[in-house]
Amino acid sequence: MASDFGFKTFAILALALLLCVQCTLGEITCENLDQDTCAYAISSTGKRCVLEKQVRRSGEEAYTCRTSEIEADRLRNWVETDQCLKACGLDRKALGISSDSLLESRFTQKLCSPQCYDSCPNVVDLYFNLAAGEGVFLPKLCETQEGGNVRRGMAEIRSSGHVASGQIHHGKLVGAPGPIYSDKYTVATAEAPYY
Repeated sequence: MASDFGFKTFAILALALLLCVQCTLGEITCENLDQDTCAYAISSTGKRCVLEKQVRRSGEEAYTCRTSEIEADRLRNWVETDQCLKACGLDRKALGISSDSLLESRFTQKLCSPQCYDSCPNVVDLYFNLAAGEGVFLPKLCETQEGGNVRRGMAEIRSSGHVASGQIHHGKLVGAPGPIYSDKYTVATAEAPYY
């Protein structure tokens, strides 16, 4: 009898602990994430998390996760999967948020691959908006990168008028015309694609 009571008590306590952990894990706060989960994560408020590095006086490097002002479109409470990071050519230890990688042909090739572009909406949303901030429409950049020269492709896209016209406001493209279509990378409007 005593062992029956002990087992039931243990089971109830374990269930209560499990429910508390699930409630806690349901709300992502960037400042609570470590350097192995920060980059490409989205908080419960929809703000993107950013990994920062500080060098202490001793020369030791310290990493912290902060909440950025950049909003994700329709995504919340998201820690990017290892599969998407690998498919899109991203690194968990990436510092900050920058559009510089869009100029690297190896990166854009991975970003535009079906494994990334069709399966990783968080990453595509981020880089869609970063490209738009540079005046480039990501689906058009993906078409151009297939030719092999991303820098020339970005310049051609900008000069030909195939840019994502509109403005970036709070990390989102607003005021862009739609519908905009391309052959391979079809997007119904100038918002980031979701599947």
